[in-house]
Amino acid sequence: MNIDLEIFSPVQQINDRLFDEHEVKVFIKRDDQIHPMISGNKWRKLKYILKNAQNQHKNHLVTFGGAYSNHLLATAAAAAKFGFKATGIVRGEEVNNDTLFLCKLHGMQLIFTDRESYRDKPALFQQYFDSDAEAFFIDEGGSSTEGALGCSELVDELTEHYEHIFCACGTGTTAAGIINGLTHHRLKINFNAIPVFKNGGFIKEEIDKFLTIPAIYDLHTDYHFGGYGKTNDELIKFIKQFVANTGIVIEPVYTGKMMYAIYDLIGKGHFKPGSNILAIHSGGIWGLLGLKDKF
Repeated sequence: MNIDLEIFSPVQQINDRLFDEHEVKVFIKRDDQIHPMISGNKWRKLKYILKNAQNQHKNHLVTFGGAYSNHLLATAAAAAKFGFKATGIVRGEEVNNDTLFLCKLHGMQLIFTDRESYRDKPALFQQYFDSDAEAFFIDEGGSSTEGALGCSELVDELTEHYEHIFCACGTGTTAAGIINGLTHHRLKINFNAIPVFKNGGFIKEEIDKFLTIPAIYDLHTDYHFGGYGKTNDELIKFIKQFVANTGIVIEPVYTGKMMYAIYDLIGKGHFKPGSNILAIHSGGIWGLLGLKDKF
C-alpha cells in the first residue's frame, strides 16, 4: 500500500485586539487538520518511518508511550490505515482510559511495563520481539532522523513570509525538522521552541542531534506550567478563552503552552511592530481526554 496522506494544512490568521495594539499579525498552520487521528506532527514524523518499515518488509510496528500518548494513538491509526500490525508498550501500571480504548479500537495490542524497565526501550523491544522477524522498532514520539525529515516538509508548504515560527517541543524532532526545512530553503526566519518540560533547556541537545547543519534558534523555557502534562488554572482559562474565541481546539500539554507563550511575549513587546508570527498546530488534541477533569 502507498504510505501517504493528502496534506490539508491551511494557514489561518488569528485576530485579537492584543495583536493590533502591538502591530503584529499571528497565523496558525493547521496541521491538526491533516487526519482525525494521525494529525499534526504525528503524521509528519511517522511518514518516513513507515516507509522504512515497508521497505524492510516489516509489518509489525512496535512503539512506546504513556497511557495518554497521542503518539500511540497515531501509530495505531496509521497501522490500521496502511495495513500494519501494531503493539504499544505502555509506561506504568495497567489502566483503561479513552486514549487506550481508541488504540485498541484500531487493533493495537498493549503491553504494560513498570517505569524502570521502560527507560530501556531497546531492551524491552528485544525482550518481547527478538524472535519476531517482522517487528519494527519505533522510538517514543517517533523521535528519529526519518521523523525530522517528515517534519522538514512543512516548510515546503509555506507560501508567505514570517519573521517568527513557533512550535511546542517534546522530543525535539519536529523542531529540528522545521529548522532543517528553513535551512534548506535558506529562509531567514527566527525559530522559537517552547519546551513543555520543566528545566527544558536540555531540549537543545535533542534538537541539535537531528539538525543537518548547526543553526541558531530561540528556546523559551518559562512556559512549562510545572512540567510535562502539568497545568494550572491560568493555562486552562487561557485555553478555554482561545478555543471559544477562535474555534481552534488546543490542549494543555503542547499547543496550549505554545499559544500562551505567543500571547505573553506579544504582551511584553517581544516582537518588532510589523512582525508576522506563525504558530505550528502540532495536533495532539486527543490529549484533552486525559485532562478532562481540569476543565
